[in-house]
Amino acid sequence: MPALTDAGAPDWRRNLAAVTVATFIGFTGFTLVMPFLPLYFEQLGVKDTGAIAVWSGVSLGVTPAVTALMAPVWARVAERYGRKLMVARSLFSFVVIMGAMAYVTAPWQVFALRAVQGFFAGYGMLALTMAAESAPTAQMASAIGWVQTAQRLGPALGPAIGGALAAAFGLRLAFLAAAGLFLGAFLLVLVGYSEGPARARAAHADAGVRVTLRDLLTVPHFGLFLAMIFSLQMVDRSFGPVLPLYLIEMGTPLASVPVVAGLVFTVAAGAAAVGNQACAWLMRQAGAARLVMVSAGVAALGAVVFSAGPGSTALLAAAAIFGFGIGVSFTAIYTVAGQRVPEGSRGVAFGYLTTASLSGLALSPVVSGFVGAVSMRGVFVADALGLAAVAWAVRRMR
Repeated sequence: MPALTDAGAPDWRRNLAAVTVATFIGFTGFTLVMPFLPLYFEQLGVKDTGAIAVWSGVSLGVTPAVTALMAPVWARVAERYGRKLMVARSLFSFVVIMGAMAYVTAPWQVFALRAVQGFFAGYGMLALTMAAESAPTAQMASAIGWVQTAQRLGPALGPAIGGALAAAFGLRLAFLAAAGLFLGAFLLVLVGYSEGPARARAAHADAGVRVTLRDLLTVPHFGLFLAMIFSLQMVDRSFGPVLPLYLIEMGTPLASVPVVAGLVFTVAAGAAAVGNQACAWLMRQAGAARLVMVSAGVAALGAVVFSAGPGSTALLAAAAIFGFGIGVSFTAIYTVAGQRVPEGSRGVAFGYLTTASLSGLALSPVVSGFVGAVSMRGVFVADALGLAAVAWAVRRMR
């Protein structure tokens, strides 16, 4: 495949490799310790179970909430000063913050550091923009798919590695290990990614131009893209709060619940990563609109099977179907959005798409928890209806 045509532009494959590997390392490092935050609060002297739950909830929720607010801001700053600088800034701040978390002595300090972390976060959104910007237009879907695959697989491996480290050396050392991973990702972006003179000229030329959400909403269907990303994220993250309880309700032996739930999450994440990768080829066969419509319908079918309460084998098959449909839909929507907005507005557009995604991420556990309190099956029925609504919206758009 040809390299970029701008004079002096770097090889897009090298840029994509650097961004993808750095994203994988960063997302692995982020999930190395976060699943074990309740245990860390216990070590910090919080003994009441309810208090541990509250501290864990607010500390886990504050980072995506702040990141969602800051994503468009950092995207605009990146448009002016370059995305590489902003990603390097974000990753290095994580080195400092994760290292500091190893030395906290009180719960409020963890919460404060997590809030600061949310302020400086956002490299995942910028990495998507860098991948889309580096690749030729014909390869944009593949480039976005690779970065989203890294964002899927990192969190799938991080808890397993972090659990082993915590068991062997303690949670404080696990935080230091996470800081080390972020340092590696920081150095990789610094050395391996090159924006090239064309990007530098574009950033300088656009320095005085501020792209607003109102401007982006003039792009055909951009508002629909925001709504679909929010809906997909709401559905994608709805399983976490209710799946173990749903398995118990279905009659799964209590001792087997952690294993079955872990397998379901792993299969869904793996299938979503396959969907991210397959999207580029599928888009060439079916077209973007039809692909989103079909893939959302496929994911809805998986949610319907979940709501029927089948045995463990059927649940794993449904998780694979669901994950694949979600993965394809996410990559297709980001790709179409990246292709439709002007190149100079792409970073800000991805910033707003990320805000929609993070808003879904923050709201989903709350909504599924309330729905699950009424009916566990109702969560998966609501998921199926939400995905069907996405498919219907795309059909109307066509």
